[in-house]
Amino acid sequence: MKLHEELPVDHRLSRVYRAGAGLCGAALLAFGCLGLSDGLPFFSTDGEKIAGLSSNGLLSLVSVVTAAVLLGGALIGGNIASTVNITVGALFVLSGFVNLALLDSSANILAFRIQNVLFSFVMGLVIATFGMYGRVSGKLPLDNPYWRHRHPGPSERHDAPALPLGSPAAGLPGRPA
Repeated sequence: MKLHEELPVDHRLSRVYRAGAGLCGAALLAFGCLGLSDGLPFFSTDGEKIAGLSSNGLLSLVSVVTAAVLLGGALIGGNIASTVNITVGALFVLSGFVNLALLDSSANILAFRIQNVLFSFVMGLVIATFGMYGRVSGKLPLDNPYWRHRHPGPSERHDAPALPLGSPAAGLPGRPA
């Protein structure tokens, strides 16, 4: 059984995934469009200030492409939006570490400064949190589809015999009665 088949598209968690991807995507799109509209040099390692962050043409283009991926995930919704959020969030955090190592070097082709690194860490954690909401926790409710997928009832397990209807375990929450 695939998890994406078990979680309905209109499940309430899908709204959280879509909102997170949409909001973060819109912010990145605005930043990228501002940089592209200013006609910044593409491979400048100095960068120019756009919305308080250093940017060049390449970083603006990367921001627009990343925004398109997030907005695409928001349009699709469901588990796709969640997975896109988690992946993009992890890539943002990784980008923060890589660009932190490249500060003040000639390899800093995205013109990152410390503000960009901090923004990358924060935005990555925010995006990943939106993606993990309701999927990763120690106290998921029993009706959560992710909890049900990780704890299948006897009728859903291939190795367990079906319980008789009168047995005490048949009436447990999350298990068919």
